[in-house]
Amino acid sequence: MSNFRHFAFLFITWTLSYTSSLAQNLTLKILGSNESETKIIDSLTYKNSFNNYKTLNEEVLLFNKRLQNIGYIENELVQTEKTNDSAYQTIFNLKQRFYTIYIYYDKNLIPDDLIKRVSTNFNDVYFVLPIPKIESSLEIINTELTNKGLPFAKFNLNNIEKKDATNLQADLFVDSTSKRTIDNIIVKGYEQFPKSYIKHFLKIKREQQFNLTNIKKKTERLNDLRFSNQTKSPEVLFTKDSTTLYLYLEKTKSNTFDGFLGFGTNESTNKIEFDGYLNLNLVNNLNYGEQFLIQYKSDENDQKTFDANLTLPYLFGLPLGTELGLNIFKKDSTFTTVNQEASVFYQLNSRHKLLAGINAVQSNNLLDENTTTNISDYSSIFYKIRYIFNKPVLYDYLFPTDFIIDASLGTGKRTSDVLNEQQLETKLTISKILNLDEKNSFFIKANAKALFSDSYFVNELFRFGGINSIRGFEENSLLASHYGLINFEYRFRLNSSIYLHSITDAAYFKNKVIDAKEKLFGFGFGFGILTKAGLLKLNYANGKSENQNFKLSNSKIHLSLNAIF
Repeated sequence: MSNFRHFAFLFITWTLSYTSSLAQNLTLKILGSNESETKIIDSLTYKNSFNNYKTLNEEVLLFNKRLQNIGYIENELVQTEKTNDSAYQTIFNLKQRFYTIYIYYDKNLIPDDLIKRVSTNFNDVYFVLPIPKIESSLEIINTELTNKGLPFAKFNLNNIEKKDATNLQADLFVDSTSKRTIDNIIVKGYEQFPKSYIKHFLKIKREQQFNLTNIKKKTERLNDLRFSNQTKSPEVLFTKDSTTLYLYLEKTKSNTFDGFLGFGTNESTNKIEFDGYLNLNLVNNLNYGEQFLIQYKSDENDQKTFDANLTLPYLFGLPLGTELGLNIFKKDSTFTTVNQEASVFYQLNSRHKLLAGINAVQSNNLLDENTTTNISDYSSIFYKIRYIFNKPVLYDYLFPTDFIIDASLGTGKRTSDVLNEQQLETKLTISKILNLDEKNSFFIKANAKALFSDSYFVNELFRFGGINSIRGFEENSLLASHYGLINFEYRFRLNSSIYLHSITDAAYFKNKVIDAKEKLFGFGFGFGILTKAGLLKLNYANGKSENQNFKLSNSKIHLSLNAIF
């Protein structure tokens, strides 16, 4: 009995294996009803080897569809027959080939600009399509109609018939009764997200025509916001009489603390001196999108600077915001200058901003008036316009800003005991990162400022020098009525948290108070490390003037830490 079972098992196994091997060798040959049709079929590709009859039959049906798509609309499957144990033959009667179709449409439902995208031959009654492009062209029209607020529109070709021997005609039917608008907008995850940003920054509003493609494009602007990002794509809930849009957002850490410590050797005393600053930037802590900046700086020249700036976007739900600024500068016991600024801005989109405002300056001479003629009490009023372009890269913590343009122009009047004068002030800052590949990049920054006046006071000149301008020089140690400078760095990213860079800085400035012109250079190197506390940066730079030799004693080391919380 056991021998019989063993024999039966081997027989069944061999039979199944043999049957399977046969099933894996089915072949197909497709022919036409005559020799010329067979040549046409041979020029088309089709699969000719199959594991079983089911997949073979599916290929025959697909080939039938392929023939229809190239114009053989009336082709007929004559027969599929088995020619031997593993070979099949299918015969098609191709019949007449049609090349184009005339589609009649309602111009009130389908705009001309959409018809132009799919056809070059059209008028107000019909448009003409090549037969092979019917499906792709109608998909484009359907997608655009959906984007125009018709997600449930009925869309199909009716009354398809012959127009002549080589052309077809049909009617395009569109049911536009289900047009949709956005009725509700609900934020999930960050429910306190400022509503004015949805309306004015993302430009998504209630009663707006529903267009999911545009909505997805608009929400990509969230990538330009520091205080929020998108956790997943928007979703839509359709009910019988309403459309609800769901945005999935989360609040992100956006406050920053920035500080640096610099030290170098004093040429007169040969002692090490320290300088530095603290910069606190608070963003969206009240869930309004507001920004509050406080900066305090003290340097080795016994100069102290205090800055406070408040930005309030979208006041009273309008697409306008305001910026208020206060700057206090004290130069040892020589003079103080107080600068107050108020601006109104319009956010063109997520990256472009226009501002217009007023700037009031009050400066006081703290010395005996007879000791110098270059410092004087004065006050001035400037009316300014400003343009800002900012393209951030918020996912890159080492280099969070890709491209910046900040340009301003101001005109005003300076009043003093000596004389009154009209003045003009211009400022321009441009910075850009040029990525060569994932590890190598160049950073270029240009900065220029100019004050045009018939006369100048020392206490109204621009102050520059140091880590944020030309490196290798003391902070704010250089005075100029006009200056331009460029910072150039080659950066090498070791990994996602460490990079090295070179320092090549150059500047040219004029000081019309003492009628001086000079060229300056700064060379060095630095690195940045992303730590748990924030981005730690160290710069070593040596500064020199055009006719000066390099001295190690002129070198400056700058440390800074930028923390996000």
